[in-house]
Amino acid sequence: MTDEQLAKIEAAITRLRDEPGALLPILHAVQDTLGCVPSDAVPVIAQGLNLSRAEVHGVVTFYHHFRSHPPGRHVVQLCRAESCQAMGGAAIEAHAKKSLGVDWHGTTADGAVTLEAVYCLGNCACSPAIRVDDDIVGRVDARRFDEVVAELRAV
Repeated sequence: MTDEQLAKIEAAITRLRDEPGALLPILHAVQDTLGCVPSDAVPVIAQGLNLSRAEVHGVVTFYHHFRSHPPGRHVVQLCRAESCQAMGGAAIEAHAKKSLGVDWHGTTADGAVTLEAVYCLGNCACSPAIRVDDDIVGRVDARRFDEVVAELRAV
């Protein structure tokens, strides 16, 4: 971990340690700042909150939202909720994994795309849906998925 990363982690701890349930806000702040919660951050956070390393590690690994490694340049999240599944989500999932050559939480070899599952994007009327970074795309089929990924790789 670099000195700059350590300073950002410590700043998040200092800013949020007195909040109720401070661990989750701190983990979110660290991931928002660094793109992940690196394993080297766990003992720093544990010490800052007077928790064991196991307690912090347990929370990081329990929630799928937290990553231990930086994501690709773009994060594509596929909705796996009921509406999207009913509208062909399983086929999109299989296509995405095959075309990207990764499983959930994997990053393509070129570092362009990290694939993640999410359990509702609130876009049920336009199922199946994906989120690309901060943008939601609805009515996704294999062709549209490939178009979106091609656009991401071109950037």
